[in-house]
Amino acid sequence: MSAGDTGVAGMIHSRLGEFSPAERRVARVLLAAYPTAALETVAVVAERAGVSGPTVLRFASRLGFRGYPEFQKALRDELGERDTSPLSAYTADPPPGPGGALDRARQILPQAVAATLAELPPAEFDAAVRLLADPQLRITAHGGRFSSLLAHYLVLHLVQVRGNSRLLPAGPVERAGALADLGRKDLLVLFDYRRYEPPTLALAQAAKERESKVVLVTDRWLSPIASVADVVLPARVDSTSAYDSFVPSMAILETLIDGVIARLGAAAGERLAAIERAARRHDLI
Repeated sequence: MSAGDTGVAGMIHSRLGEFSPAERRVARVLLAAYPTAALETVAVVAERAGVSGPTVLRFASRLGFRGYPEFQKALRDELGERDTSPLSAYTADPPPGPGGALDRARQILPQAVAATLAELPPAEFDAAVRLLADPQLRITAHGGRFSSLLAHYLVLHLVQVRGNSRLLPAGPVERAGALADLGRKDLLVLFDYRRYEPPTLALAQAAKERESKVVLVTDRWLSPIASVADVVLPARVDSTSAYDSFVPSMAILETLIDGVIARLGAAAGERLAAIERAARRHDLI
């Protein structure tokens, strides 16, 4: 058995609904301290989950592995991919030259987008749309070194169709104020990709302590934030270069925006009309 293109964590998360209550406790223990917890012995995992050793073995079998050693081997094989950086990707697979860049993009990117949308758990997607369209929730989005661009793109649309949406402020005073104000009426949308950023995990944990909702957009290996997020939306990062591609993640955002507009109905049109009037009045067009 191989974890394939979804990753071990992705396999576990996407099949939570299929597990028995005891197996689900095993899954939660593994995801909460992923990947290190999954490298522990069967006895240790069973003790942490409060289940028997055979339950842990059944859990691995339910995922399609022939045994726990095979499950752990798949995980170890995945760990190298999780730590891939642009430099290591460049060194391992030097670029073939500029001549075939367009052909490579035609082959790789459409397939990555199609696979991402096909693998997206419908229940997770629907839950994300419901949260994003909830007018009672204030939305704060935040990303990492590169993925902050995705957070900004999402907020630009949400500001127009539903309002009450913002990026997490960059300045220390403003950011501290925003974090201090988080509560039950807040939704945090986080973007975190491999070489996961510990400050973003700390942000998610703090938000959950304050009973905020958390939506995570991540890669197929799943950011550690998946252990605390209410909704997890994984994307492929297949790329034509040494850098991971955000094209599939952008497809998720476009689809989310479509879903939010549909769910908001007439309210989205009224908001867009108000934005248009304000923009014309203040010469912002």
